[in-house]
Amino acid sequence: MTAPKFRPLTFGVTRVNLRDGAPGVHYLSAEQTLQDYPARMTDRLQHWAETAPDRLFMARREKLAGGGTGDWIKVSYAQAWASARNIAQALINRNLSAERPVVILSENDLEHALLSLGCVVAGVPFVPTSPAYSLISQDYDKLRHVLKTVTPGLMFAADATRYGKAITTAVGTDIEVVLTNGQLDGRASTPFAELLATPASPAVDQAIAATGPDTIVKFLFTSGSTKLPKAVINTQRMWCANQQQMAQSMPVLAEEPLVLVDWLPWNHTFGGNHNFGMVVYHGGTLYIDDGKPTPTLMAETLRNLREIAPTVYFNVPTGFEVIASAMKTDGILRKNLLSRVKMFFYAGASLAQPIWDGLYEAQEKEVGERIVMSTGLGMTESGPFAIFVTNPNVKAGDLGVPTPGLELKLVDMGGKTEVRYCGPNITPGYWRAPEETAEHFDEEGFFCSGDAVKWIDETDVHQGLKFDGRIAEDFKLATGTFVSVGPLRAKIVAAGAPYIQDVVLTGINLKEVGAMVFPTQAVRSLSDLDANAPMADVLASAPVIAQFQKVIDELALSATGSAGRIARMCLLAEPPTIDRGEVTDKGSINQRAVLTHRAATVEALHADTLHTILKPRPL
Repeated sequence: MTAPKFRPLTFGVTRVNLRDGAPGVHYLSAEQTLQDYPARMTDRLQHWAETAPDRLFMARREKLAGGGTGDWIKVSYAQAWASARNIAQALINRNLSAERPVVILSENDLEHALLSLGCVVAGVPFVPTSPAYSLISQDYDKLRHVLKTVTPGLMFAADATRYGKAITTAVGTDIEVVLTNGQLDGRASTPFAELLATPASPAVDQAIAATGPDTIVKFLFTSGSTKLPKAVINTQRMWCANQQQMAQSMPVLAEEPLVLVDWLPWNHTFGGNHNFGMVVYHGGTLYIDDGKPTPTLMAETLRNLREIAPTVYFNVPTGFEVIASAMKTDGILRKNLLSRVKMFFYAGASLAQPIWDGLYEAQEKEVGERIVMSTGLGMTESGPFAIFVTNPNVKAGDLGVPTPGLELKLVDMGGKTEVRYCGPNITPGYWRAPEETAEHFDEEGFFCSGDAVKWIDETDVHQGLKFDGRIAEDFKLATGTFVSVGPLRAKIVAAGAPYIQDVVLTGINLKEVGAMVFPTQAVRSLSDLDANAPMADVLASAPVIAQFQKVIDELALSATGSAGRIARMCLLAEPPTIDRGEVTDKGSINQRAVLTHRAATVEALHADTLHTILKPRPL
């Protein structure tokens, strides 16, 4: 069989060094050394403003009064630099600092970007916060936790109408509120335009000179998988080192002017550090995508991709699933998206192989070659970039090898291998949480990730590692048998594609493994019900039940023991929610939170008291 043809893509790291440590411990690093990187990201922004002042830095579609979006509003590098300096002066005038940082409540937009850059220039940390804490939450507990942790001196939100209730309810009157649009009832606020119009003085240059590698750029809050979110300290060294690591692992970033079309939220490390930082570091262009991988917003993403051709493209698996489906019939989308993109990259959750295959099919049809689908492993605490694939023939679950300058410590944890990190891109810890910080670093100073890995090929370490789940997610059955959640969950999603969004496994201290399935909207196509029928009715329809019965039967045929056999399955009509911590901002499922909040469903599933429970049929 002829090997598939891929659009050319250079991989920066293809060989590694492996050394042994204490029994059950190994150390893995790239053969390639980390090259020099700037002391602060400010230097890169200034560089591009001076050498390519008219180059487009960022654009976002105008929000129309009647809803929808219009033409692109654009900001050049020269404009961004001048605006950042003015905003920096306004922040300096307010005596803001790490003890009194800037909290940003709202989504990605141009004002959010410029305020962030102003903070970087002034040396004032900023705290991009999940909009869900203000817009979806009903109790604002996580927002209050953020404010209590960082004690802000200034709060920014794009719109008074949308964010007013959260601000009025949770934000103390001693905190200055800055708004792009509107005013709050009964409370003074500052227009964003006022910050923008503050003339920069020599104090701005002094502030820049006072910043360095140890200066805190931002606090990024974790998703709070098991506890309240933690504030991860992000320094200039972390951000700059990680961008240089990315540049060496992904040479494509510097081969031509970088163009991104991106929705990924800046309150998360993937969108805010990885992608936003990539654009600033390389002098690229970012088109802010107001779409998201949801049924109501994905149309905006597809519209943007029909118009703007990215050079590399990042998304989560649910986004790529919709794109793969749309490209089957949308010739304009195929032609534009595939015209110059050199690399696709997914993160946040596992990408089912059928989705991968669908993308390849559309690519071969349109351009006669495949686009490399790359991935890796990282986390908020690692900047996030840590591990990256080494060749185009990547498969679901593959991670690759460590980026230059980062050493991995592979530690046997009773049958699972945990990966730990040490390098200049690793956080110094959690803000105002010394005990939490100490708990997450081992005796050698390696950060304990909680992620489990295996070798892709034990006979060839240069191929690198593959994902083996989260150690904290794995559990024992009553028999004492361990259930490896990550690989089994991925197997179920692949078997049920394209009808399964994600799965949560049940059975802790019980005799059998169960599965609670979150279906995709594609299940509606199986049912003959109205398109607006409640999801509960769709899932109860005979064709849908028959499809999932087929899935659980096929899974049973390949199961080799009780830990790998799905003995019972139910379909969940209510999707996972960010407000309850069941899903993170990047779209990955929080197994523990779902089990906690749906404990009654778990109990009923294993007690055979749910209305519909699927079980494998006897052979």
